[in-house]
Amino acid sequence: MTAESKAAHRCGFVAIVGRPNVGKSTLLNRLLGQKISITSRRPQTTRHRILGIKTVPHAQVLYVDTPGLHSATSRAINRYMNRAAAGAIQEVDAIMLVVEALRWMPADEHVLGHCKLAGAPVILAVNKVDLVADKTRLLPYLAEISPRAEFARVVPVSARKGDNLAELEAQLIRHLPEGMPAFPEEQVTDRSERFMAAEIVREKLMRRLGKEVPYRLTVEVERFEERADLVLVDTIIWVERRGQKAIVVGREGKLLKAAGESARKDLEALLERKVFLRTWVKVKEGWSDDERALRRLGYRDA
Repeated sequence: MTAESKAAHRCGFVAIVGRPNVGKSTLLNRLLGQKISITSRRPQTTRHRILGIKTVPHAQVLYVDTPGLHSATSRAINRYMNRAAAGAIQEVDAIMLVVEALRWMPADEHVLGHCKLAGAPVILAVNKVDLVADKTRLLPYLAEISPRAEFARVVPVSARKGDNLAELEAQLIRHLPEGMPAFPEEQVTDRSERFMAAEIVREKLMRRLGKEVPYRLTVEVERFEERADLVLVDTIIWVERRGQKAIVVGREGKLLKAAGESARKDLEALLERKVFLRTWVKVKEGWSDDERALRRLGYRDA
């Protein structure tokens, strides 16, 4: 590699931000070509900052997936997620603000305010264009939202179908500083397999539960033991009330069993080994509004 090609290489951080449920994690997984961030139809599925590493011939993009920024700060877990998202914006070279096609809500304006304060260039990713049946409505919408800030670029995309993601990534790379890769080429995240195991179990539960319970449960990995051809994973699913425990377990244990089986399959694909997964549901009253309990369960500010 010549000195000139080395100098042309770019490496830097891009924060993926937006209000809850606009498709940030789906977008990250599509950009990486691999699932590292859990997804569901429930807002606030992402609770932690998650680094996704994308290495291409002349750049390494360090995507920071963040919880959805929102104005609710009444509970400790909401404050934690807001700190995680807002903190990420202050430490990056570029910001990808994700919004939903044909929708601009007060929550989007709230997130945009944080972006303006950060000072980094903002690329506006208009997601879910595949769901717009009448495409002639897109141009007026883009014309309406573009003047809301000095966006470096406005890019319509579909995270679900992968449409226009190459253009989005090219625009992001333009704003990264020159520098050599920060991580090995094969690495796709800085999160541990233990962390990923807890997140996968939580995802399977969130996809199966009703409106309230997902926000009142978290998953803790008690044991993650690697053997030659097997990984043993013991998890505790913490809820806040006994009634929630009954809901998570389900009638005759069917809901928990189905979620565990689905999680086991995902873990085997991730770890490329057989997985023996065990789950228990326990009650810890008020854990989501207890700063000390949150820290013990892994909700720590970076």
